[in-house]
Amino acid sequence: MTLTISIEKFIELSDIYPVIDVRSPSEYARGHIPGAFNIPLFSDEERAAVGTKYVKEGRQQAVRLGLELVAPKLNWFVDALNSTVNQKNILVYCWRGGMRSASMSWLFGLAGFKPLTLEGGYKSFRRYAQATFDRKYKFIVLGGMTGCGKTELIKKLKANSEQVVDLEGLANHKGSAFGWINQPKQPTTEHFENLLFNELRKLNPSQPIWIEDESKSIGSIFLPQSIYIQIINSPTIIIETELNHRIERLINDYTVCDKQDLINSVHRIQKQLGLEKAKRCIDYIESGNLRDAIGIALEYYDKTYSYGIAQKKIPPKFLTFDGTANDMISKLKSVSKSIIHPAFLD
Repeated sequence: MTLTISIEKFIELSDIYPVIDVRSPSEYARGHIPGAFNIPLFSDEERAAVGTKYVKEGRQQAVRLGLELVAPKLNWFVDALNSTVNQKNILVYCWRGGMRSASMSWLFGLAGFKPLTLEGGYKSFRRYAQATFDRKYKFIVLGGMTGCGKTELIKKLKANSEQVVDLEGLANHKGSAFGWINQPKQPTTEHFENLLFNELRKLNPSQPIWIEDESKSIGSIFLPQSIYIQIINSPTIIIETELNHRIERLINDYTVCDKQDLINSVHRIQKQLGLEKAKRCIDYIESGNLRDAIGIALEYYDKTYSYGIAQKKIPPKFLTFDGTANDMISKLKSVSKSIIHPAFLD
């Protein structure tokens, strides 16, 4: 008999036991519980064939086809699990907590493992994650114009044991039209939400949490609406840095990359820059003059960010980044203590 557990218990144990996702590869790629290993009962093609059989001929025939497809792979499933985990206690889930996870848990149990199956499957995990986004968080938003060093400061804050959510790190994107360069492939929006949930659940919502100032989207992914609303309604600290320092930082970021990637990114904002400025920007890139190319791009990004700052519902505080990152961390901590967050008033 398969032992099932609630989503709350599953999440708690996922920090201790390996998690096995038995859905098809494409389901797993679209989004999965962070840290889960994929040992699919069916390939994408097999799952489609079983689904078609179910629609056309009913459940019994679909089950028979499923058994025919799975039977030759039983040893492979166990071998895959043995090569993946190094303990007997495991957590297993499928889409709804139905036949796929029950079947695989039964097999893994026969092989000497101690599986626990998620009640309601991945679907229950998604509901749980979405509900987490609706909680109130005491965000302190760290903002600043492109190249101001906020990414460096976010990482430093985390290294100094501050509570931090690194949105751009989770999204594999730096936020601008150039933000995809030298970054791994972005997750889907669905999986980004899963990763974001996994970060938030580890933090204390009653204490301040540093988070980056972002728009509704980061590259191709979108922030959960409830999180975005909290960001725009939370206190913001704007980092100010001299233009030359910002350009130098951006030059260092984009020196080691393909010129064509930079040019393709300029094309993405060509309409906003204007045809003449976009052409000059591309000419500078082709000639290796990144300083002037960046200067043109910043005209657009600075104007856009200035508009965003003006829309803030809580007037932001400004800090000048004119020393080391460690000096800035001390300043940020000091300023944050003087901030009365709306959530603190509840």
